[in-house]
Amino acid sequence: MALYNLSSYNKDAFTLLGIPGLEHYHVWISIPFCFIYLVAIVGNSIVLYLIAVEHSLHAPMFFFLSMLAVTDLMLSTTCVPKTLTIFWLGPQKISFPGCLTQLFFLHYSFVLDSAILLAMAFDRYVAICSPLRYTTILTPRTVVKIVVGISFRSFCVFVPCVFLVNHLPFCRTHIIPHTYCEHIGVAQLACADISINIWYGFCVPIMTVIIDVILIAVSYILILCAVFQLPSRDARQKALGTCGSHVCVILMFYIPAFFSILAHRFGHNVPRTFHIVFANLYVIIPPALNPIVYGVKTKQIRDKVILLLFLKGSQ
Repeated sequence: MALYNLSSYNKDAFTLLGIPGLEHYHVWISIPFCFIYLVAIVGNSIVLYLIAVEHSLHAPMFFFLSMLAVTDLMLSTTCVPKTLTIFWLGPQKISFPGCLTQLFFLHYSFVLDSAILLAMAFDRYVAICSPLRYTTILTPRTVVKIVVGISFRSFCVFVPCVFLVNHLPFCRTHIIPHTYCEHIGVAQLACADISINIWYGFCVPIMTVIIDVILIAVSYILILCAVFQLPSRDARQKALGTCGSHVCVILMFYIPAFFSILAHRFGHNVPRTFHIVFANLYVIIPPALNPIVYGVKTKQIRDKVILLLFLKGSQ
């Protein structure tokens, strides 16, 4: 009977408040948020369109880039529309299944983004360290296996958290002082021991991402060793140039990610408002900047964007 009563607490809806302490500024905050979200949607859509229609971009590097664009769209679209609704209309209710769905796709996108960056680092390693074997190593079948593998790994890493939250009893408040549902924030509302949620939700995804970071670092150490052995300066600059956009995206992803995670776990003296503002920026800034960085740094995409936007428009 106790278990039955506890399970019944999961059926009530939650209320998302927004950013506590900044309620009077929600409308003003929504203006840059809406603009950046539109930039993310348009930028990633252009990247996906160009990769789909241009046969010269049908290569493993751009296939991984298209996967990154899809994941960025998933990450921002999971959170930002609901956030904007809160900013414009006030606190919003979200059903318990809807909350579970949101927190799953939020964290799944994060772990998948990390795995895609690892796959892209491997692509650059093969292209620079074994250029003659590039097409034989990264065959279409191999690329599909990599995509399926990293997608399945990301699913397996975080789906246990959904089951852990689903079995928690929520017999206290159903008010979430945030703009979206995230794992620990929802678990903290439960009237039960959440030690497993805290340690699994912190340790397993972090260890997974740390392994990705280590492998990416090893890839770039090997890339740098190979680059500096090239005979000509132009060859070295060209090789490094092909990695420039990827390095920028890696830094934009991992630096704020680790800062946010560590501040959330250990920064008990950091104001809640700062945590929430930073968390909202994290789900919208990288998805908006990634297509811009690749558009500026990658010559193939830059040329196609110029052709798409300017030359076709002048005809």
